[in-house]
Amino acid sequence: MVMDVDSIRGFFNRPPEALMADPEAPAMHQVLLVALETGVIRAAERLEDGTWQANAWVKQAILCGFRRTNLVEMPGPGFPMFDKTAYPPRHFGLEDAVRLVPGGTAVRRGAHIARSVVLMPPAYVNVGAFVDEGTMVDSHALVGSCAQIGKRVHLSAAAQIGGVLEPAGARPVIVEDDAFVGGLVGLFEGIVVRRRAVLASGVVITGSTVIYDLVHGRELRQEVPEGAVVVPGSRPASGDYAKAQGLHLAAPCIVKYRDERTDAATALEQALR
Repeated sequence: MVMDVDSIRGFFNRPPEALMADPEAPAMHQVLLVALETGVIRAAERLEDGTWQANAWVKQAILCGFRRTNLVEMPGPGFPMFDKTAYPPRHFGLEDAVRLVPGGTAVRRGAHIARSVVLMPPAYVNVGAFVDEGTMVDSHALVGSCAQIGKRVHLSAAAQIGGVLEPAGARPVIVEDDAFVGGLVGLFEGIVVRRRAVLASGVVITGSTVIYDLVHGRELRQEVPEGAVVVPGSRPASGDYAKAQGLHLAAPCIVKYRDERTDAATALEQALR
């Protein structure tokens, strides 16, 4: 199948009404799925200055698939499933070189899973997501719709990488190369985790979360810096009632930047490959 990015963009970068009425939409949807799965197109891309930009037309194309198709019963192991026909479960072959460990993991059509990725059960990867080479997606981890995960990332058990399809221009969650995302970490609302950052277990960051950099004495939002080591913290809640009750608010803190000891502590999974 020959895939020309300009042709795909030209077809889907139109008003939704035109897409819904176009008789070529079913065939182009299949082209879209393959283009997403092979990484020819992505829901977001890194620009030369290091910023990340959402490709709104790609997300619009994915949404078109949902709106154009119907809910059907899909056979499943032990019980039926019900979903739109546009995005059934994705199947892999040995030629994909993906370790899909038995036990209940699901990957939706339209998700890119690169060679040497390890998917531990039960994990879930949604449509439009991009998971690059050498990444480990551990048990109960979620990679949400259109999330972008770099090379050699470790998503530990129960890590939640939020997804976003609407609004189409909203940036998805980005986790860059060689980052370590600890167990029960939650990343939502377009947060960017720069390369080699380490997020300790239990850290939750959204687009409006204040990240306190204890090393440089500054407050950050929407981005975890390169090599930062972030741990859960807290700060006193304001107001007389909060003070009387001894209440605190969550406050993720950068306690240091990555060093040799950090590298050793976050490289344990390499022996399992």
